[in-house]
Amino acid sequence: MAESPASRVATPGRRRLRTRIIVTFTLLGFCLTALFAYASIALRTRVENQLLAEALNRNIDGYATAFQRNPGNATFAFEGVQGRVYANEKLGNAPEDWRDLKDGIYELHGVEDGQRFAYKLAVRKTPTHAFYLAYDLTQTLHGQEQQNHWLVGAVVGFTVLALLLGWWSASRVMAPVSDLAQRLRRSGNSAEPEALAASFPDDEVGELAKALDDYAERLTEVVQRDREFNADVSHELRTPLAVIRGAVELLLARTELDERTRTRLARIQRAEQQCTDLISALLLLSRNERAVGQCNVAKVAQQQLDSHRAQLAGKPVELRLEGDTGLQLDVPDSALAVALGNLIGNAVKYTPSGEVVVRVLQDSVEVIDTGPGLSAEDAAKLFTRGYRGTHAGHSQGGGIGLSIVRRLCALYGWDVRVRPGADKGVVATLTFGQGQGWA
Repeated sequence: MAESPASRVATPGRRRLRTRIIVTFTLLGFCLTALFAYASIALRTRVENQLLAEALNRNIDGYATAFQRNPGNATFAFEGVQGRVYANEKLGNAPEDWRDLKDGIYELHGVEDGQRFAYKLAVRKTPTHAFYLAYDLTQTLHGQEQQNHWLVGAVVGFTVLALLLGWWSASRVMAPVSDLAQRLRRSGNSAEPEALAASFPDDEVGELAKALDDYAERLTEVVQRDREFNADVSHELRTPLAVIRGAVELLLARTELDERTRTRLARIQRAEQQCTDLISALLLLSRNERAVGQCNVAKVAQQQLDSHRAQLAGKPVELRLEGDTGLQLDVPDSALAVALGNLIGNAVKYTPSGEVVVRVLQDSVEVIDTGPGLSAEDAAKLFTRGYRGTHAGHSQGGGIGLSIVRRLCALYGWDVRVRPGADKGVVATLTFGQGQGWA
């Protein structure tokens, strides 16, 4: 019933800090280089368009002036630039996509003989003539494509570089943290925790190591005080319990006792045994150690049934033992007695009438009652420390008995489950794991 180590491992969806650092560096490198590439393309395009527009505007004005001086020269051309002039009555001779253009600068694209072309066209129209000045952009666009390819390659290259830099940085940053974690794990396996701060420089990791040292020291003191308290309580309580046991045994040995007195002494004897078993079990839990021993499950169950039978006080509940009488466990009687005693006591408490059956199987024990049953809320919280069932009412108890059972199961590798009965009541099953308490 204890929390398994696997449940404390980070889920697959939760990224490690090293991975987050690498991803951050990679995304930063990609975003910066992509932004630089975009800015380069946008700046080049804007500057080229602005310079070309100014040049075309100056040249077409000069072209119109030169034509007015020498009308016979209708066209002129130099590398990349071609000028044409058409009289208004002969504007139909101009290319079709030029005719309706107004004054200004235009960028035209098309395909001719399977080849793409693009050019800038400056247009000036006078009352008598239309002037056109075209600048071939084919080479410019080809240069832009080459630039784009280089920029894409640069983005990819710098992203890979950022990935490598992030991996290197993450390794450097996380190395002291990983070292601290390993030292902390090793320290947790020893009785005396290892001093961590001395192994790290005076930086953030060093501050963390100092805080962990301080926490470990305070925790060690608490654990030590708890162990000493448990040992002292166990020792101090065993002495008066031993006195009670001896006195009860001497009194029971007297033949002149009446039956009523003998019954009360037997009840005191059982209560003393319960206290002794509980002290032994709690001491094992406080030390977190498995004590060895040899016990017969059916015998311990019968003792617990006899003890609770004497406490029924006329309650119409039958207590029975069934099943295998030869099941042996390599555990002390006290540990099994506390676990079974709490399960049986819980069943007797919540069964107003009917029966409580303890059934010993090959690898487990079932405690079956005919009480009011189990709600979903009880099933979820029944083994929580301090929780009392919905049927507890004004009954005595602090809600820690089943919590102790859960802790004993975690210590010895057992398993305890509670489920509703077939018709009514509750079935509590205590299962002994293979190799974990079997004789």
